[in-house]
Amino acid sequence: MQGFTTIDLIILIVYLAAVLYAGLHFSKKEMKGKEYFKGDGTVPWWVTSVSIFATLLSPISFLSLAGNSYAGTWIMWFAQLGMLIAIPFTIRFFLPIYSKLGIDTAYHYLEIRFRSKGLRILGAIMFIVYQVGRMSIIMYLPCMVLSKLMGVNVNILIIIMGIIAIIYSYTGGLKSVLWTDFIQGSVLLIGVTFGLVFLVAHINGGLPAIFEQLGSGSKFLSPDQPIFDANILRDSVFLLILGAGLNTMGSYVSSQDIVQRFTTTTDTKKLNKMMVANGCLSIFIATVFYLIGTGLYVFYQVQGNPLPPAAQQDQIFASWIAFQLPVGITGLLLAAIYAAAQSTLSTGLNSVASSWTLDIQARINKSELSFEKQTKIGQRVSLLVGIFAIVIAMVLANGGVKSAYEWFNGFMGLVLGILVGTFILGAFTKVANKFGATLAFIASSGVMIYIKYFVDPAKVSFWSYSIISIAVSLVVGLIASIAWRKIKGDDELPPANTTIYRD
Repeated sequence: MQGFTTIDLIILIVYLAAVLYAGLHFSKKEMKGKEYFKGDGTVPWWVTSVSIFATLLSPISFLSLAGNSYAGTWIMWFAQLGMLIAIPFTIRFFLPIYSKLGIDTAYHYLEIRFRSKGLRILGAIMFIVYQVGRMSIIMYLPCMVLSKLMGVNVNILIIIMGIIAIIYSYTGGLKSVLWTDFIQGSVLLIGVTFGLVFLVAHINGGLPAIFEQLGSGSKFLSPDQPIFDANILRDSVFLLILGAGLNTMGSYVSSQDIVQRFTTTTDTKKLNKMMVANGCLSIFIATVFYLIGTGLYVFYQVQGNPLPPAAQQDQIFASWIAFQLPVGITGLLLAAIYAAAQSTLSTGLNSVASSWTLDIQARINKSELSFEKQTKIGQRVSLLVGIFAIVIAMVLANGGVKSAYEWFNGFMGLVLGILVGTFILGAFTKVANKFGATLAFIASSGVMIYIKYFVDPAKVSFWSYSIISIAVSLVVGLIASIAWRKIKGDDELPPANTTIYRD
């Protein structure tokens, strides 16, 4: 057990320097206005696809997926199958709409469909609050783990991560972020796959020993885990797949950090390729993580190898990396954890900057903003938000974050469900109008907050949140819109190409 060595530290530093160099290299061309927020059209679809993958796979997933499999079962793996719902749904219904409208941001769609600047601003505010909190937690968690393994002060790691992400997000805009995400996503894929191969090679019996463990007892699924429950709101494998699918679909449809990738091209064939490739990568890497977790269980618990220090559930994979892999390889694998955080962080900074500039600042400004002005605002926002996220992450790292993390994680689960309900109301109905959509937004928010904080989780599963919020949005939105139309004598049709129906 050698732990984290000086050689590993040098490799990690070299890796971070290489990422910074790459980010600055792709920002050589001065980006202005829409190029800063949407790229210059030269980024290949496969780069964007890996960027989406790297954005969705946060270090929280990196650390917890293997830990879940190690300490429990494969139940959460079934959440990845939600991709089989989210991807076809997004490809079939929303990507054609976004492509035809040529939207600048996710919330630009709300303004076009409902003829409402207010809804666009409201959607952007909810996303920004969600994203800033997410970025802070994503900086904090992996840096805490790496701090314990490396013996480096956690605040230093947070500051380094934040500064590097700020530099290339500030200078190069989305193009720089996409290419650095591609590099970091590739490092993650290669590193984690190598980790599985190395682990299997050091387990007595190899891969068959892992499958034998999955086939015996309750390591794959617990016997008391229901496949389907007639009460759709209670936990079951079916609800997990459906709920995870709707949650992922919510990210694809209404979260600016993902929708921003769709604005890089209006070619629907390329968009479809992005989605399919992202789904394949996500299911593949989740399977690798779960095999690693079960492999670690066999390695430590079944075959009796001594546990490394800091071997709690969510740190078991990182601890194995530090104390079992050869010197140098440890640095590369821990760099992959850092990569997962940094790609998510850089994406968050650029998406918040674009949403604030285009959805809020441009809407409330009396005169039209020039491209140069938009770029300067975006750069300032990415700088200020990056600094703010660093400070929040440091506060979390030094203040016992567990309860705050759980609270905010629950809040994040609510936000996209509420947002996507409004998007579905707009895309799937012709009758919905601004009044109905606004009332649906308010009603859905109220219902979900009540369920989250005042209803027993055993009665209403977290995985049903999107189902409930979408249902509330549709029912309230339709009733309110129809009533408003009758009262006002309004028979106005939605703008062209804003619904799934042919105009």
